[in-house]
Amino acid sequence: MIQKLKKPLIQLFPLVRHLSSLLTPFLLKVLITPNQITSLSLIFGLLSAIFFSLGEYNAGVIGALFLIVSYTLDNCDGEVARIKNMSSDFGAKFDDMVDWIVDASFFIALGYGTSQSNSQIFWLWLGIIAASGAFIDYIIDLFYHAKNKKKKDAGTREEQAIQHKQPKSKVDWLIFIFHKLSRADFCFIVLVLALFEFTYLLLPFAAIGAQIYWITDLFERARGYHL
Repeated sequence: MIQKLKKPLIQLFPLVRHLSSLLTPFLLKVLITPNQITSLSLIFGLLSAIFFSLGEYNAGVIGALFLIVSYTLDNCDGEVARIKNMSSDFGAKFDDMVDWIVDASFFIALGYGTSQSNSQIFWLWLGIIAASGAFIDYIIDLFYHAKNKKKKDAGTREEQAIQHKQPKSKVDWLIFIFHKLSRADFCFIVLVLALFEFTYLLLPFAAIGAQIYWITDLFERARGYHL
């Protein structure tokens, strides 16, 4: 059953890859570096946070669309770097930092916007807790990257990704979906919830899920998967 699901799942997800595959050819034709693309991803991510902080329906939908743009550009920077042979250790670290900033700012902004519209401060605290989980996971990633760099066969993150592993057992697939697929396509989840005014539901789940995420990231079984 797992093997039957494996091929279509890998081909269909992450959804953001289908968008980046359309945008990357255009970015390859213009004079823009992978790090500049990462910077654009950060700008759109912060714009998304600003709109979510307003706590309004229309602003939330616009914020969700900006988040999709941010995630798409985040996927494009690696594709452009590999095709142009411009991968670097700095680029990998910059990309990780931007991912953390976008995620953390989104949860804090969503918590603030929700607390403003409902006049209940605990929504903001849920956003802060979720953002703190993202920060802890970022620190863990820095530790493992530094540890792997000391190994003789360690290169940049892009070079290491070539030797990525694939999920095999049911537990592996659950970890893979939780750690990679759900995170890669998180922006689409946000858009769907924003359209139905349910983005606030992300806060309690994220406050708990972010802690589970960094805890599982401490174990080797959860590491090494790549999209």
